[in-house]
Amino acid sequence: MSKKNTQQETVTTPSKVYNFCSKKKLILGVVVAVLVVFIAGAIIRGIHLAIEFKGGTLITYTYQGDINTNDVGSTVKDIVGSSVNVRTGENLDSGGKQLTISFTSDQGLTADRQTELTNALKEKFAVNSLEIYDSNDVSPSSGREFLLKCFIAVLFAAFIVIIYIAIRFKNIGGWSAGVCSIFALCLDVLVAFTTTIVCGFSVDSNIVAVILTILGYSINNTIVIYDRIRENRHLMPKASLNELINVSCTQSLTRSIRTSVTTIGTMAIITIVVLVTGYDSLLSFSVPLMMGLISGTFSSLFVAPVTWSWWKSKQDKKAKSSK
Repeated sequence: MSKKNTQQETVTTPSKVYNFCSKKKLILGVVVAVLVVFIAGAIIRGIHLAIEFKGGTLITYTYQGDINTNDVGSTVKDIVGSSVNVRTGENLDSGGKQLTISFTSDQGLTADRQTELTNALKEKFAVNSLEIYDSNDVSPSSGREFLLKCFIAVLFAAFIVIIYIAIRFKNIGGWSAGVCSIFALCLDVLVAFTTTIVCGFSVDSNIVAVILTILGYSINNTIVIYDRIRENRHLMPKASLNELINVSCTQSLTRSIRTSVTTIGTMAIITIVVLVTGYDSLLSFSVPLMMGLISGTFSSLFVAPVTWSWWKSKQDKKAKSSK
């Protein structure tokens, strides 16, 4: 470690300071790459909305023995005429086996069609003793309302974050730092969405939980970086903004890596356990969250502070040219 003397205090700086502010092309390349993968995934694989958002029917049966979910899906698809998602699980109360069938539908499932579907499944899978356990219809209007509320909640959270950062860090940039932090959060959310699409997961309530978790994790890391910059502003009054960002990000690098390894490692373990045990429905939560956390580490160290540095330099150049 080396010591740098200022007029007021002595600040201890790392022996090697990494030049984060020189990575603008890297950041731009990452953003463009994520956008390209997102667009390609949306075109090739499509965006599949779950019944929570699109509307549809959810039916649960109890069964015995082993059952082929692909055969169940084909049987149901022939009757309802739309794509079908079939999952197996256990009843937490009785411990019995359950088969959950979900599919999108504008009209819902009438009693006659439900009877037809149940009879067809009982006939084809007679050895499994299927019995209907529960059935629910989700109207498209309810799904759209839920999606709209989620979108409004995210926008409101972003607005609050900008105000909070603008007030807390008004001495080093204020609202511009807040806007750049939201840009970093948008990248993290885009990474999570892209992972969902590329992996073929449906966009369901899990992605809402993923987004909220990523928002909290990433903005906490970004605020830690900003707070370090604010402290170093007092300790290094003669340093330029780029120098402050490079020193502050270098000082926070070890902490960020340790935190990331812990959280991302935990999600990796959960993903492995899910794959081994066969509870595939949790993959749409653990995999996008893991990728979003990786993006959150990158965006808090690079995207937010470096784009903020670029913004401030543009403002300074504009102010000088107007004089």
